[in-house]
Amino acid sequence: MGWFKTRTATLAVVLAGILAAWGYLFYQHGQMTSQPMSSMWMPPSEPLAWRFTDFALVYFMWAVMMAAMMLPSAIPMILAFARVCRQRNKISHKLTYLFISAYLGIWLLFSSALTLLQWQMHGLAWLSPMMENQNSILAAGILFLAGFYQFMPIKNACLIHCKTPMGFLLNEWQDGAAGAFNMGLKHGVNCLGCCWAQMLIMFAVGVMNLLGMALITLLVILEKSMPLESKLICKTVGVAFLAWGIVLLFA
Repeated sequence: MGWFKTRTATLAVVLAGILAAWGYLFYQHGQMTSQPMSSMWMPPSEPLAWRFTDFALVYFMWAVMMAAMMLPSAIPMILAFARVCRQRNKISHKLTYLFISAYLGIWLLFSSALTLLQWQMHGLAWLSPMMENQNSILAAGILFLAGFYQFMPIKNACLIHCKTPMGFLLNEWQDGAAGAFNMGLKHGVNCLGCCWAQMLIMFAVGVMNLLGMALITLLVILEKSMPLESKLICKTVGVAFLAWGIVLLFA
């Protein structure tokens, strides 16, 4: 398969996954806003009332959200990986799908943590049955956390990895299927280190807030793609989060 066909096929698969994830989120949002509350599933308010199906549904929701929000910004890295595979005369499409699977695997693990956080927030009445924020202090605290994290060296280090796909691949390259999977894991860890605090903002704006999802997705894309020095990007976004938190705290 030629490089152009490989690139097109890879991009088509990734875009199909992104569209499917966003389609599911729009469908779920439509169900939540169109059905009467008495006929729809909602997370229980009492932690002890949660059953396996409740955890599974919330986890699946977060897993789809992470795919929808984090795959778009990973496209440059995925295409760069496929290109390097092709240049090394490897079966690029199989290795690329392993790379993507490992990358998403990190976000699927993080979805478990988000599920447990949501479980506790419902128990503390910080989230409504419709998964909307009910505590302005919590919302402000999340924004302060996200804002201060933007100034930490680990945030800048992880962002540098995400902004330089070829540099990451040249430094971390490993041959074979195991190598592709390991590199996907490493990129996923770097991406998680860059964006985990931003994902928590969904608890501040409402877990199923589509506009919030779209804006955070756009922010992640801009952070990784803007031709500016990474520290400047981090600090600018951090100031914006802190200002937003102050507004919520004193509104």
